[in-house]
Amino acid sequence: MKSLEKLKLIAIDVDGTLTDGTIYILENGEEIKGFNVKDGTGIVLAKLAGFIIVIISGKKSKVVKKRVEELKIDDYYEGVRDKKRVLEDVLKKYSLEWENCCFIGDDIGDLEVIKLSGFSASPKDAHTSIKSNVDFVSNFEGGKGAVREIIDFILKSQGKYEESVIKFNQIF
Repeated sequence: MKSLEKLKLIAIDVDGTLTDGTIYILENGEEIKGFNVKDGTGIVLAKLAGFIIVIISGKKSKVVKKRVEELKIDDYYEGVRDKKRVLEDVLKKYSLEWENCCFIGDDIGDLEVIKLSGFSASPKDAHTSIKSNVDFVSNFEGGKGAVREIIDFILKSQGKYEESVIKFNQIF
């Protein structure tokens, strides 16, 4: 397994990773998606530990934008076709390298950045081509706590978990 010590940024895909991949479309065209509170807590813990959090989605969604605002995500990119280019720009913005990036994704649109990232992970129900290329496969499915488990793993590996939990409990 790759070293986790250099990680400073966590980039996360949305559909199938932060959600279970199900998209409900109402008659008026409005979308409904579900997000796991545990995943949200994990993102907050990572932010409290000093991580930069980036959400990159291939789709545009008002629902995702609302969740991003609630969690105070550092950077949000929607409607992205070229995740590599976006992440290269993000890394440049923060003066980071690929070795400083963790990418969490679930399907073939994530494969290129998974291979470039210093550490990569996926939910349990990710596509086979993704699971065979990541450094860590969660025991949980997308939208059901996978992101939380991955973030906890990173924070514990860096010795930042307990301190983040203390800070979280002081705030909430």
